[in-house]
Amino acid sequence: MQSKFEKHISVVESQQSVLECLHENVELSKQKIKQVMQNGAVWLETEHGITRIRRAKKTVHQGEVVHLYYNLEIQDKKPQIAELIADEGDYSIWNKPSGMYSQGSKWGDHCSIYRWAEQHLKPERPAFIVHRLDRAAHGLMILAHKKSVATQFSNLFAKNKIYKQYSAVVEGQMLGYPLPFEINNKLDDKVAISEIISLTLDEASNTTKVGLVIKTGRKHQIRQHLASMGFPIVGDRLYGAKNIESDLQLASVCLKFICPVTAQQKEYYLNDNETLRF
Repeated sequence: MQSKFEKHISVVESQQSVLECLHENVELSKQKIKQVMQNGAVWLETEHGITRIRRAKKTVHQGEVVHLYYNLEIQDKKPQIAELIADEGDYSIWNKPSGMYSQGSKWGDHCSIYRWAEQHLKPERPAFIVHRLDRAAHGLMILAHKKSVATQFSNLFAKNKIYKQYSAVVEGQMLGYPLPFEINNKLDDKVAISEIISLTLDEASNTTKVGLVIKTGRKHQIRQHLASMGFPIVGDRLYGAKNIESDLQLASVCLKFICPVTAQQKEYYLNDNETLRF
């Protein structure tokens, strides 16, 4: 059997289960199919759209299409352990470890932070991504547990109403920068603004711990901004770090916002030693 393949099955027999449909068309055992479904690699296309399907007994109907995206390497991966910082009912705050994905792909989502939350929160709830953190980075993330709350948080992020503070350790000593120091360099022709709020030099390791806040949310914004100044983050293979033996030394350390559910001020901190309080 191939280690990676796609299968798109047009349903011709109504009242058949997804499990039966897949077992007739792919060389996988029923037990393996159930695992692949739980890992988020099976989708059902109906007249209403395409959705991920996990329930093996789900009935399919003529005219629908079952999609399987099988990748053995992804299926064999084990999810890392995320730490619950606060369960607020309609949303929760997590410490995502380095290496865990913010979201899944069509090939699976069992190693993502939202799937971890869905499987480990008590009582169980659906989880929705409202912002992202690089896979190689670690730290605080918000997950919503209602679509309406997810929309509210997405709007807060879009309007820059969530304070986001990060900590990074960069190669070299950042001397002579007046604080706060704004980095306003476009990324992919879009405005991207980061602000350095603290610098702590470590002469012994020739590194600097940098405290930052971001005012926009472009992909790899902090990593690109610091690298463009000649100070790549330790462990950043993508943006020119010399020390690539370490994990990426970038963390989301503080989130502050007005709760969209209660209208109360909320503050969450990863580690007091890494965070400046304002």
